[in-house]
Amino acid sequence: MFRRLLRFIGWLLLSWFVVTILVVLLFRWVDPPTSAFILRERVIGATANPSYQVKQRWVDWPQISPQMKVAVIASEDQTFPDHFGFDFKSIDKALDDRERGRRVRGASTLSQQVAKNLFLWPGRNWIRKGLEAYFTLLIETLWPKQRILETYLNIAEFGKGVFGVGVASETYFRKPAAKLNAYDAALLAAVLPNPKRLKANAPSSYVRSRQQWIVGQMRGLGGTAVLQRLE
Repeated sequence: MFRRLLRFIGWLLLSWFVVTILVVLLFRWVDPPTSAFILRERVIGATANPSYQVKQRWVDWPQISPQMKVAVIASEDQTFPDHFGFDFKSIDKALDDRERGRRVRGASTLSQQVAKNLFLWPGRNWIRKGLEAYFTLLIETLWPKQRILETYLNIAEFGKGVFGVGVASETYFRKPAAKLNAYDAALLAAVLPNPKRLKANAPSSYVRSRQQWIVGQMRGLGGTAVLQRLE
């Protein structure tokens, strides 16, 4: 009985590995129809009082402004073109800040955020973190960098019920994602750390200062030249 149980668990784990690898590989070419975070927000929006609608629409890589791509790299993960899913310097700094009792800043790369938003759930427990690391490795192994950034821009939350750069650009600027300029893009990127509290349509002084900082970082990265390193 014990051997049968072990054999069953082994086949279950093997099947899970095969399925997850195939799904991640499929999403290299097929646009994900939704994400775990979007599904969760749809349930929250439908049961809220008052209820609200969750909107998301996929925009392909060529139809996204280069400035938006650079803004996200500048604000969220400046080592994105070079790392293999994890920024160990930022992780070490976050651990050091925690030990010293300082405010801990996020150390998640864009790849980790795609893994979390696409497949997992909010939280900081070790099981979730372990699964996040697993999916991050799969994504970095099976997808090119452009696909990772394209997916991030299409599933990221930019406001209450606003997911993806396509809906965000039309909601806040009344223009398609391809027409976003550097300041538009920096404003959208400025709200990414906390899109329910930070608002692109009513930016606080903090959001405006962060927007200016991101514009400066975009210039420091060489503008759109940084995108050539993703090819």
